[in-house]
Amino acid sequence: MYKQPPKRQQLVKRIFVYMCMVAAVIAAVTFITFFIMGYRLDINNGNVQQYAFLQFNSTPSGAMVSVDGKVTNSNTPNKTSVPAGKHDIVIWRDGYDTWKKSVDVKAGTLTWLNYALLVPKKLNLESVANYKSVFTSLASNKGNYMLVQQYGDKPNFDLINLESDKVKSTSLTIPANVYKDATTAGVTHGFNAFKWDDGGRYVLVSHSYGANSEWLVMDTQSISSTKNITQTLDISVRQINFSDTSGNNFFALDANGDLRKLDLSAGTISKPLVGGVDSFRLYSETKVVTYVGHDSDKKRVVGVYRDGDDKASVLRTFASASYVPVDITATRYFNDNYVAISEGQQVSILSGSYPGTTSDNSRAMKQIESFKVDNGITGLEFSPDGEYVLVKSGSNFTSYDLEYQKVAKSSIEGSSDQVSIKWLNDTYLWSDRSDQLTIREFDGANVHSINAVLPGQAVTITNNGRYLYSIGKSTTGFQLQRVRLILP
Repeated sequence: MYKQPPKRQQLVKRIFVYMCMVAAVIAAVTFITFFIMGYRLDINNGNVQQYAFLQFNSTPSGAMVSVDGKVTNSNTPNKTSVPAGKHDIVIWRDGYDTWKKSVDVKAGTLTWLNYALLVPKKLNLESVANYKSVFTSLASNKGNYMLVQQYGDKPNFDLINLESDKVKSTSLTIPANVYKDATTAGVTHGFNAFKWDDGGRYVLVSHSYGANSEWLVMDTQSISSTKNITQTLDISVRQINFSDTSGNNFFALDANGDLRKLDLSAGTISKPLVGGVDSFRLYSETKVVTYVGHDSDKKRVVGVYRDGDDKASVLRTFASASYVPVDITATRYFNDNYVAISEGQQVSILSGSYPGTTSDNSRAMKQIESFKVDNGITGLEFSPDGEYVLVKSGSNFTSYDLEYQKVAKSSIEGSSDQVSIKWLNDTYLWSDRSDQLTIREFDGANVHSINAVLPGQAVTITNNGRYLYSIGKSTTGFQLQRVRLILP
């Protein structure tokens, strides 16, 4: 006959079960936590150690990945964990060149290798438009459009839509009533497409007539809506940049060296925002203007002006000779502000809150890195997504990775003194040295020679990564050409 255990015995049993359950939960949570933090059992020595994480992706996706010669379980996009230290990564797919990279990772860190651009082993160059002459070409920021100007003395442009496999070309002519002295005999005119707005609709065009000049904003979707900035606002402009995507608002440097805001729709010119400015740049995402100028003592300075502030802030004053080049540029990366400043061959990188935006000194902008390049600096800029600083020195370049605090130096092969080094996307650069289009990563790795090009012209990759467009020579003149990077 069943006899019920005493209540005390039941209580002890119940407490024991609860303790086991709690212990099991704690053990499971601890295991999961340590697993997420990268701790693994090393079967070679029986020790538990913290691993690092690698995250992979490629264009096109579906590529195989090996780490130190061992193939991972799945194709890109995928991930794996590895012990801290150096590792050799290989990504490949049939029909494409192999992508290789060596990385040195720390325990408990995540390294993104999600930018591998796989280039077909065989590239077929295709002509999509022909021209008798090419004066200049300009690609929109997102690779949706290419603007080709055949002659510098005519207000005629070809707008090429690159959004589909079959390109569409539209002829644009700036109306004669928009620019000065259009019908005046004996006046020599010059037109130059200068810059697209971030929305990919409006283009700033400089127009020279005789010894004079003016700025136009061309509406590529409605050419009759093209406006003359100089005549509308009666202002002499030395430098100008879009401040938004409306085609009406600009930051401009006037003839006196004053930075102002211009509003075409309202017909207004702001008061001087910054004085003594020699040149400026705009980081459009946060509307931060960086500028090179001089103070009241004629000393050179670099500073920042945030749209809406009462005044600008000088970040650095230089005592070096006037022939020593200085520059400044800004970005925002993962919600942090960054500024890069160059003087001669020295580069400084600052991070933190801009002056006047916080009372917390711990968040004030401070120098986080400084390095010297081997040659004189000819260009300073951030990558489109803000992760990398690019320092140009003729055919040489140096990059700094903000996330992993690494400096890399490289050079563009070739013999020509004329060389362009520009961003193709967030991580790849392109160059046209010696009339040859080459692409490579921010650190100089994974170089690919693509095709012959006309130097000094635009190069762009479409938003879906399928085609790479450039300008080259043809048997009858010049052509807009492309290669397919993602095979059908």
